[in-house]
Amino acid sequence: MSAESKKAHNFIENLIEDAIAKGDHTGQVVTRFPPEPNGYLHVGHAKSICLNFGIAQRFGGICNLRFDDTNPEKENQEYIDAIKRDVEWLGYTWNGDVRYASDYFDALYYFAEELIMRDKAYVCALSAEEMTEYRGTLTEPGKNSPYRERPTDESLRLFRDMREGKFDDGELVLRAKIDMASPNMNMRDPILYRIRYAEHHQTGDRWCIYPMYDFTHPISDAMEGITHSLCTLEFEDHRPLYEWVLENITAPCEPRQIEFARLNLNYTITSKRKLKRLVDEHVVEGWDDPRMPTISGMRRRGYTPESLRTFCDMIGVNKAGGVVDMGMLEFAIREDLNTRAPRAMCVMRPLKVTLTNYPADKTETLELPVHPQNPDMGQREVTWSQTLYIDREDFAEEPPRKWKRLAPDKAVRLRGGYVMTCKEVVRDASGEIIELRCEYDPATLGVNPEGYKPNGVIHWVSASHSVECDINQYDRLFSEEFPDSDREADFLDHVNPESLVVLRGARVEQNLADPMTELPYQFEREGYFFCDQELTAQAGKPVFNRTVTLRDSWGK
Repeated sequence: MSAESKKAHNFIENLIEDAIAKGDHTGQVVTRFPPEPNGYLHVGHAKSICLNFGIAQRFGGICNLRFDDTNPEKENQEYIDAIKRDVEWLGYTWNGDVRYASDYFDALYYFAEELIMRDKAYVCALSAEEMTEYRGTLTEPGKNSPYRERPTDESLRLFRDMREGKFDDGELVLRAKIDMASPNMNMRDPILYRIRYAEHHQTGDRWCIYPMYDFTHPISDAMEGITHSLCTLEFEDHRPLYEWVLENITAPCEPRQIEFARLNLNYTITSKRKLKRLVDEHVVEGWDDPRMPTISGMRRRGYTPESLRTFCDMIGVNKAGGVVDMGMLEFAIREDLNTRAPRAMCVMRPLKVTLTNYPADKTETLELPVHPQNPDMGQREVTWSQTLYIDREDFAEEPPRKWKRLAPDKAVRLRGGYVMTCKEVVRDASGEIIELRCEYDPATLGVNPEGYKPNGVIHWVSASHSVECDINQYDRLFSEEFPDSDREADFLDHVNPESLVVLRGARVEQNLADPMTELPYQFEREGYFFCDQELTAQAGKPVFNRTVTLRDSWGK
């Protein structure tokens, strides 16, 4: 095997290796990633993508991308396009053309008729309320539908009439004939087909009956020759139905379903229904809002595909489940960007500084490393001038104990530049500080001053050689660790009011007038920030989204 095989195995890889060694599996490994196009992919899907494509790569196999599009009322082309972009951005290429469950609607219909003719399915006219009543409970068996013993030819005729549109929406359903007393509720004569008069994004109005997921999925897998159908643990109870469907039709193959624990991440939610509510109720600005746990949102925030793949590798694949701390995801992006993000200085809340002993008509070009630990990335030029900006938070008129920044009559070094001392504080009519008048020490460029010690190092930009920008300081969307755990409360009550703080009029190095887009920048002493191209075009000036802070300070 390749170098990939040197990584620690997960239990699914071990199962496949054991099957190959025993001769129980021969031929190519074929997996699939089968999202329903009813929303954008989130970080939990990233785990499934990495697993399915990773298993195929490890064993020299192939992975299909298939949309399980059996619910046209909630699906659309926007979601399909977004999902394809996300898979490609994560660095994976699916086998052949994109596939759709709707590609198999003819075959699915044929197999449904086959089940009817084998007396394994019947058309039922119970209402939804009646069906719930007949289904029983977890402690009590269900009871047979009065339509369960309908003659085969009658069910076949009614099913064909359903397809011809001779019944109202929801009037009849096709059900599997299994066991209404089964302890597994999924096996109590589940619905296979229902009537829906809805336009389908792939098949238009050709069909007015649509197959259910539990019927569609195993047959789609079989039609594609999938060898290993990998899904999350909530489908473990569905596996008997998956196998029952394939055992009772003339399926071309019988894939093996293997379940793994889904990703549960604190301080977020991954329910598509709840994510859609955030979008529909304008709590966020869309599916790709950088606060969203969607792959599109994370990409716009500045996460890299490498960091997400590393994160998925860090959390592993198992059956135990548990909750992953958001800090682990943030650690993955920090580790990735720390080694390769170019550095720059950005003053978030500008405060004017005038160097009273520096000539007004003079400037100097200073050279700073693009990345202090990576000399190959070269140098960047910044301009020193009489008027500078520092961050308001780097000055305290009455500094606290152990203050390591600027204060009256105190000196600081400006990153890559000279040491300066604050001599005067200037206020406006309201008493607000609007300017600091300082003196610089011309003998301190690149060397320590003699006779005194600077009170720390702060960042800065030249007033005349910097660019105005806006900063979106994104933080965790929820302030509660488990925002949807309380069934008595609305999860929206736990939205973090500080999840987005917009800073207008920030100043960034002139080099970033036209920022690169491949990676976020590390704004020194502030964090990692990514240029939002769409917002930049709208604003006519750079707009940066905060990807992550330099250190994990959440809750401290």
